[in-house]
Amino acid sequence: MHGAVKRHTLPHHGEIFHHIGAFLKKNAVLCIATLAAAITCAFVPPDREYLGYFDLKTLTCLFCTLAVVCAFKNIRFFYALAQRIVKLFKNARASILALVYITFLGSMFLANDMALITFLPLGYFVLSSTGKEKYMAFTFIMQNIAANLGGMLTPFGNPQNLYLYSKFSIPTGSFIATMLPPFCISVALITLCCLFVKKEPLQVSKEEIRLPLWRTVVYGVLFALSIVIVFRVIPFWIGLIVIPLALLFLDRDALKKVDYGLLLTFVMFFIFAGNMARIQAVRELFGSLLAKNPLLVAALSCQVISNVPSAILLSQFTGNWRPLLVGVNIGGVGTLISSLASLITFREYTARTNGKAGKYILLFSVFNFAFLGILTVAEYFIL
Repeated sequence: MHGAVKRHTLPHHGEIFHHIGAFLKKNAVLCIATLAAAITCAFVPPDREYLGYFDLKTLTCLFCTLAVVCAFKNIRFFYALAQRIVKLFKNARASILALVYITFLGSMFLANDMALITFLPLGYFVLSSTGKEKYMAFTFIMQNIAANLGGMLTPFGNPQNLYLYSKFSIPTGSFIATMLPPFCISVALITLCCLFVKKEPLQVSKEEIRLPLWRTVVYGVLFALSIVIVFRVIPFWIGLIVIPLALLFLDRDALKKVDYGLLLTFVMFFIFAGNMARIQAVRELFGSLLAKNPLLVAALSCQVISNVPSAILLSQFTGNWRPLLVGVNIGGVGTLISSLASLITFREYTARTNGKAGKYILLFSVFNFAFLGILTVAEYFIL
């Protein structure tokens, strides 16, 4: 009897490995960041200087924004807003342009990963419900590029922007002036790509979504508060108190749905970058490379270790923030690992298309490297 109970209560080895595999697949970037941080800890053992690695303002701003966006998503605010905009258009080209532009604008205010999490399902809904699945890969890729490049214009549009904006205390006017040229080029390129879609007629669902007025207003105020914190109008700790406290009463589920894995990924990236900056050989290597061409080094670095860790790492070796800022933004397009947002899009696409990854990766690479090449050459002459 004792043995029978034991067999029923202990999980099967296959089930354990399945759960471990699922966790690793879902949190691949976090696992890689943790491994990288652990490796650097072998070279730089933990000490008091570790406490100086973490940018609490960046982590707080990211948490506050993610929490409020989750609350908005729970009342289907963004879905209702985007759906109404899409209903204004009657053909495939106009609807795909609308989806891409919505994602583009959303990334400027919600951050690129949250814009994709919000609007990729809408893209799937519009195309699947109208029988236009053939445009699914193209639309997802354009939404992904729009999210990565649209967020470059604002300090809070991309996570690396938030970090560099705080790290170098960049004036808001100087930030926007620096990022405006690549932003305009990106808008033109994305629009040109979408114009090749045929004007095939389609209709979207007529489902009406009624938003709870008072919750919508309160969440709007909380979102405005998180934006004000980014612009250093009030201390960041105020948001860390007010926003979680408000959501604790209004929508506890929003606090549960915050992407804490992303926050922990940032923590690991801070440890990795902080330790790398204390290794003499690394300092000399990156110092010499950045002195020659910081734009190219930043853009290429993103292709290997992603844009957020590139920003954190390279900022330790240069004070020339302009080419670094541009490089880690345009470097967000390219390989699948150049941006966390790209991995999010890939995960969403394969989950909704029964794992049809081959064609997607090929098309993704063609468009992304084309954008990367054009933007890098253009900015080389502009900066």
